[in-house]
Amino acid sequence: AQQAIQLGLLPRMEIRHTCATQEGEIYMPRINHFILLGVIILVGTFRSSSALANAYGIAVSGTMVATTALAFIVARRVWGWPLWRALAVTGLFLAVDLVFLAANLMKVLDGGYVPLVIGAAMALVMVTWVRGARLLERKTHRDSIPLADLIAMLERKPPPRVPGTAIFLTSDIGAAPSSLMHNLKHNKALHERVIVMCVKTESVPRVCDAMRYETAVLSPAFTAVTLHYGYMEQPRIPAALAAMRKAGLKFDIMTTSFFLGRRTIKAAQRPAMPLWQDKLFIALSKQASPATDFFAIPSDRVVELGAQVVI
Repeated sequence: AQQAIQLGLLPRMEIRHTCATQEGEIYMPRINHFILLGVIILVGTFRSSSALANAYGIAVSGTMVATTALAFIVARRVWGWPLWRALAVTGLFLAVDLVFLAANLMKVLDGGYVPLVIGAAMALVMVTWVRGARLLERKTHRDSIPLADLIAMLERKPPPRVPGTAIFLTSDIGAAPSSLMHNLKHNKALHERVIVMCVKTESVPRVCDAMRYETAVLSPAFTAVTLHYGYMEQPRIPAALAAMRKAGLKFDIMTTSFFLGRRTIKAAQRPAMPLWQDKLFIALSKQASPATDFFAIPSDRVVELGAQVVI
């Protein structure tokens, strides 16, 4: 679940690290509660381990087939094997795996449907979240203005400046964050130093400290910062800022404010997705944990500016 969140397949959820030395030892309350509920239902339904054997058989053989199929993709795209070699190696294992799966498929009606239903439900949730997030990103990008254009406008007609540093989190470093636009609209002021920050999850388990961040000076007052994390890492913005400060980025964390945009999503009269999928995406978005918890940002340094988005 943690890796799915980092890869953008699930909404943000609370992750508690239970060990100071092992990063992988985590506790996710919502996921664990869901697993608890599932275990209770399975025990109450099947009542014995022998009755659950059919479901277990399909789960294991199905996992073997899926793993072999993924191994073929890795061999072709990551290791660069030729097609004949990848087919020869994975085809041998796949033939054996399919025999086991075919034998277990005869037990679908006798409890084997359980892992199939669970797997289908998980895939449906992930597909819905990915599709809805892409629609939301396209709409946000379409309604926003380029950050370079905004900086040019502010240089021509500068607003009142206040002391300190403001960090605006965004998913698109090239567009002006909605929180920045709302801050200018309602407060009609801008901090002396503005950092537009984007957190990206890479397709590797971990990112080394030397590649953790990259900065770009957009103007004397604006700096763009992109933080890079692996899909097995937990993004911790304060720790990254401390490393950036040691590297020479001048700012005082005690006078720094974080500006976040909180979006309320509502279904359009003619949604781009089927209505049931649109409502599922909205329900998932409401379960997402606040960015302050997910990115370990001090809550007393955060300003949230809301906006309503229709998809």
